Amino acid sequence: MKIPYLLISLTAVVLALFLPIGNIASAQYADGLETDQPLFASHNMMTVRIEAPLTTLIKKKPEEEYLDGKFYYIDSAGQEQALDLKIRVRGKFRLKRETCNFPPIRLNFDKGQVKGTEFAGQDKLKLVSHCQANKKSFEQIVVREYLTYRMYQELTDKSFGARLMRITYVNTESDKKPVERYGFVIEDDDNIGDRIGMKPGTLNKIKSTQLDRKLANLVSVYEYLIGNTDFSLILGPAGTECCHNAVLYSSVVDTGPYTPIPYDFDFSGFVNAPYAAPNPRFKLRSVKTRLYRGRCMNNEYLNDTFAYFIEKEPVIRGVLTESGALDKKNLKDVNKFLDGFFKDISDPKLVHRKFITKCS
Repeated sequence: MKIPYLLISLTAVVLALFLPIGNIASAQYADGLETDQPLFASHNMMTVRIEAPLTTLIKKKPEEEYLDGKFYYIDSAGQEQALDLKIRVRGKFRLKRETCNFPPIRLNFDKGQVKGTEFAGQDKLKLVSHCQANKKSFEQIVVREYLTYRMYQELTDKSFGARLMRITYVNTESDKKPVERYGFVIEDDDNIGDRIGMKPGTLNKIKSTQLDRKLANLVSVYEYLIGNTDFSLILGPAGTECCHNAVLYSSVVDTGPYTPIPYDFDFSGFVNAPYAAPNPRFKLRSVKTRLYRGRCMNNEYLNDTFAYFIEKEPVIRGVLTESGALDKKNLKDVNKFLDGFFKDISDPKLVHRKFITKCS
């Protein structure tokens, strides 16, 4: 469905006239409920050591059976704390050896043992690892992916929490020198539900009209910001819950309107992972080529959404330097990538060409 030219022109004029209403937009996305998760209450990078049978983990890739290990971290008081840990691999694409020779990991903590610690409220956590053990360049890829979560957190409470870590991996089955790399953990689906007062859905697909339209528009514009087309807010892969790289939440299970919360941004142009390729469906030159995948029915919210992003630009750019983990080259690259986005949403002609005429 395309919008008539007259309406397109009117939309551009309205956008130009009403950009200052960003504060109104801000209130629409920041109504999440607080919960006791100290791990994600801080954005300070955490120093961690994992001791586990990594040879078995990497070679056998156990997806069901957990291996025993230990988890050490420096707490907010500067003291080292120890937790029992069970560990296994997780994921699909990055679990393939041709993609990553160091797999993504599932961390399993004892819920009783973490009470009163910075991991209080945590049980099972996804750990995004460095993927390639012998290529330090992949560390910056991990940091860039972490930042996609952090930037989105600054836009709405309806987002996955993420915590960057500097991790030392000690292989208890080898005498080799420990490996130190960046990684980050992601908030559990159920914990998000508790935090925002909603439940994750179980359906495989829904209709666009069943989504929270304002939030769906925010997600679509954010995916454009990071240059990601690898997602769907209405359909999941066969045999799985909706959606593709997004989770749906609602106040009553499987009853709309649904709140979409996106995740898994490693195929975005912002991250620009060496293994990432654009979806052949869209015939894009590279993952750094942006394509808007928002719905035409939500175009009435575009001016409000753009105003909100412009209001939040200083905060978004501030996120890039808060951890100090990005090197100068990558910091310059991601800022340049963001420049293109803010140029697109600030020019009515570009809004017309890149958003209004590309919606579906």
